[in-house]
Amino acid sequence: MSIMPDTWIRRMAQETGMIEPFVESQRREGVISYGLSSYGYDARLADEFKIFTNVDNALVDPKVFSDQGFVTRRGETCIIPPNSFVLCHTIEYFRIPRDVLVICLGKSTYARCGLIVNVTPLEPEWEGQVTIEISNTTPLPARIHANEGICQFLFLQGSAPPEVSYADRKGKYMGQRGVALPKL
Repeated sequence: MSIMPDTWIRRMAQETGMIEPFVESQRREGVISYGLSSYGYDARLADEFKIFTNVDNALVDPKVFSDQGFVTRRGETCIIPPNSFVLCHTIEYFRIPRDVLVICLGKSTYARCGLIVNVTPLEPEWEGQVTIEISNTTPLPARIHANEGICQFLFLQGSAPPEVSYADRKGKYMGQRGVALPKL
């Protein structure tokens, strides 16, 4: 399995729409960086946030999930309460090639502030906007910024395509737009 360079990412974005909208170079003047990097793509955070709260004493159960535990907000920034998390999504829409697996890492700027980004791997032939979980591990409120970088996606190309892709399995999160909550 090889990690794919900027030239491959650019070509795939332009020829197949692998990333839309695609920012061809790293942007960082006055913002948390986003766009194409040497061996990855730094995605931007959209302006929709589902903030976890326990106002209604909701129970979190991934098999019977209720959105009662979230407050939805839109805006240029979002405050994550101490020791809590927010669900959000990328501006970019991804179309993953059949022979590629994508992993995601949080940006160091946020990690140095105690904010942890979690995204499960993007499987071969998955497509959609990526739902992101951002945990505030600090005892202080933390601000995140829409339309700026939030995480870096790394593209790993396999030596051969898989026998069965996410699309073949008709995965439950295929084609998602916006924040996708847990599904059984």
